[in-house]
Order: sequence, then C-alpha cells, then structure tokens
Amino acid sequence: MEKTILLLGHPDLYEVCSEVTEEELPWMAEVKEDLKDTLLAFRKRYGVGRAIAAPQIGVKKRVIYRHLDTPVLFINPRLEFPDKEEMEVMDDCMSFPDLLVRVRRYKRCIIHYRDEQWKECSLAFEGDMAELIQHEYDHLDGILATMRAIDDRAFVMKEY
Repeated sequence: MEKTILLLGHPDLYEVCSEVTEEELPWMAEVKEDLKDTLLAFRKRYGVGRAIAAPQIGVKKRVIYRHLDTPVLFINPRLEFPDKEEMEVMDDCMSFPDLLVRVRRYKRCIIHYRDEQWKECSLAFEGDMAELIQHEYDHLDGILATMRAIDDRAFVMKEY
C-alpha cells in the first residue's frame, strides 16, 4: 500500500534505525510491498525515484528497497568503501522533492546485506549507483543529504 513519505524536518527522519531480526522476515514482505508501492507512486508523480529507505515511510528498520530492472530489498546493510576516491554530486530525495543538495560521496562502495531469505549477500557499485546506495544508507542512520551539504551555497530549488 502506498504510504506517506516523511518530509524534511519530520523528527523520525533523524533517528537511527534498528536492525531487522530473522523473526521479522514475514513482516518485511509487507514492508517491501509498501516501499514498492510508495516508490512507484512517487515515480509516477515526479518522474524519478530509484530507491527508498524504510524510515522514509515511518518504518524505523535498517531496510532499503531499490527498484530498477530487478527489485532488491537490502536488509541490515553495511557499507564498505574500497578506496577514498570521492565525487561531487547534486543529491535529491523523496523527502524533499523540490530541492537539490551538492554533496560529496565515495565513488565506489560495497554493500553487504541480508536478502529476503536471510542469506548474506554483497554487491559492488560505482558512480551514480554508489551515490544512491550511500544516500539511502544515510537514512538508516538519521542522516539527510542536507546534513552533508558541501557548503552553505549547496542548495538549489528544482525548476519545472
């Protein structure tokens, strides 16, 4: 079911999420459907949206849902950075859909996570996908892109 996306300033967005337990896997199937429906509705409304973190719909669990060619649910993800090379990007967010924020992110990352069968998995990303994963991961720690702005002029309103 489509859920309301919490917007910039909502206190729940700034909280650190707790890990999912194996006993909560049946509930994760429901959470996945809510994340999918919410992301797809946002995409239809705004024309963008590749991933969403559970806290953005009020679920304070360490879960990221990415919907590209093959949807993936990342449960209890951990990030690893193989090197320190960074890139500067204009970051956007479903929690502030009309705002872009210039941030620095690592150019490469590896995400370690559990899948829906509780199997341990890893994926490596580079470029825009690495940026996306880092952005969503930050939500799990109560960090928004606005908090990573490179300076006080790093904010741009989108024009339609």
